[in-house]
Amino acid sequence: MNSDVCIVMVSLPRDEATMMARSLVEERLAACVNIIPKIESFYWWDGRVESDSEALLIIKSTNERFDALQEWVLEHHPYALPEVIALPLTDAFADYVAWVKKETTVE
Repeated sequence: MNSDVCIVMVSLPRDEATMMARSLVEERLAACVNIIPKIESFYWWDGRVESDSEALLIIKSTNERFDALQEWVLEHHPYALPEVIALPLTDAFADYVAWVKKETTVE
C-alpha cells in the first residue's frame, strides 16, 4: 500500500508537549498526536555531548500537510534547531489512512 500519510516525530521540552500536540490537531496539521512523556536525548551541541529530558510527539499527518506542519513547528518550537522528522508510511489499515486524510483536510 502506498500512502499519502506520514509519521512525524518532534522532540521538545516536556512542559510544551500538550500545548503543541493539541494545537497541531486543532490547526488540522495532524489527525492525531501521541505524546511519549519521558525520553532522554543525547546529542552534540556546541562541540560537546549534551543530554535533556524531553517528550516526543508522534504526529500522524499527510505528505500534503507536512510543509505547513513543519513551518508551524518551527514558528512555535522553543529550540533553535528543532527535530522535525517525517517518516513515510508504507502500510496501514486503509480506514485509518482515510481518516487521517479526512481530518487533515482544510475546507
